[in-house]
Amino acid sequence: MDYKTITYNRLGETLYEYDHPAGLKAFLVKKTGYNKKTALFATDYGSIDNVFEKSDGQVMQVPDGIAHFLEHKLFEQEDGNMLDKFSKMGSSPNAFTAFNQTAYHFSCTDLFEDNFRMLLDYVQNPWLTDENVEKEKGIIAQEIRMYEDSPDWRLFFNLLDCLYVNHPVKLDIAGTVESISKINKELLYDCYNTFYTPSNMVVVVAGDVEPELVFKTVDNMIKSKDGGKPEKRYPEEPETVNMEYKEQKLRVSMPLFNMGIKDPVRLAGYDLLKRRTALGIILASIMGRSSELFNRLYYDGLINDSFRFDASVDQSYGFVNWGGQSSDPNRVAQEIRREIDSTVENGIGPDVFERIKRSHEGVFVRTLNSPDIIAREMMDSYFNKTSYFDLSRVYEELDIDYTNSVLRDLFTKTTALSVINPI
Repeated sequence: MDYKTITYNRLGETLYEYDHPAGLKAFLVKKTGYNKKTALFATDYGSIDNVFEKSDGQVMQVPDGIAHFLEHKLFEQEDGNMLDKFSKMGSSPNAFTAFNQTAYHFSCTDLFEDNFRMLLDYVQNPWLTDENVEKEKGIIAQEIRMYEDSPDWRLFFNLLDCLYVNHPVKLDIAGTVESISKINKELLYDCYNTFYTPSNMVVVVAGDVEPELVFKTVDNMIKSKDGGKPEKRYPEEPETVNMEYKEQKLRVSMPLFNMGIKDPVRLAGYDLLKRRTALGIILASIMGRSSELFNRLYYDGLINDSFRFDASVDQSYGFVNWGGQSSDPNRVAQEIRREIDSTVENGIGPDVFERIKRSHEGVFVRTLNSPDIIAREMMDSYFNKTSYFDLSRVYEELDIDYTNSVLRDLFTKTTALSVINPI
């Protein structure tokens, strides 16, 4: 078969890449000697993609939560539930809907080809009826109510509501009970036929599998004709935040806080990967476990081991956030804001920068031991027009001047704070 072989000498990794005639891209990261094999079949379609233009020029606006609803329905086939079928073959299947992607995947040690063919088959063959769509509404409504009672979930989406004025990233991935009540079979098929098209999808396999087997299976199993990539439409988002503070009371033993900054810079490809990496280094330098700030807040009893931070950067949105449990969220927020301002003024020092960069690069290299992580990150990077393995080049080229410029550019902007207090 005609496929590309790309060698990443610095990482000791080889990537095989195949272009299906219908427009689908398929990747294999061969992990010789590994028992575990992971395959993922994903579409560049997530919860934020509720307004789009179809190939015939028709602009559609669909109910919130429809991408997640469709993910649920694909598991249900006329001859049974796909979770049960995979489990009977000794594999571990799952799926997820994110803001920007929907992915179906499995891991196994045996019977890879059978499992792989089953994955490619069921994702291409939705079985939707008026009856099973109505039944699913009740199931997903229960899931939505569960999320409404989840302190961590509400904390996070309350922060996004603070940060974003218009962008649908602020909306719950599953939608609301009201929004899913508007979903029907016809809308689901419209979304499926628009986004589950070869050039809008990707297949990723990681494990000790031969490229000829993977790509021949893909070649034989991908039957759908390509409808092209749909044009996604997002509302204009101002640089200003929606609100600086939001509080909610739920059943928690200790207050929770999540604080963040909206990133208005829109990038793709290598530049997106580079900015995301720089943001991770900035956050670690200010509030990582080796920072003076973290240790001071920790020993003062203002934060605990639940404290985390993250940088989420995509082509249509971006933000950084941090938080955890605290006995005094507002005081912690003030201390962190003060440390951010000081770091912006003084910059990140070269010793701190090099130490954290080496540490983060080490974490990246260790992820290459996990077929699951490789598959998911290869998918995400492909949809963002880059490659996960390009992170090696990012770490090689990333310098302190660029990182401090990102620090000054973003961290002078307004922070927002979400708090969950005990009832």
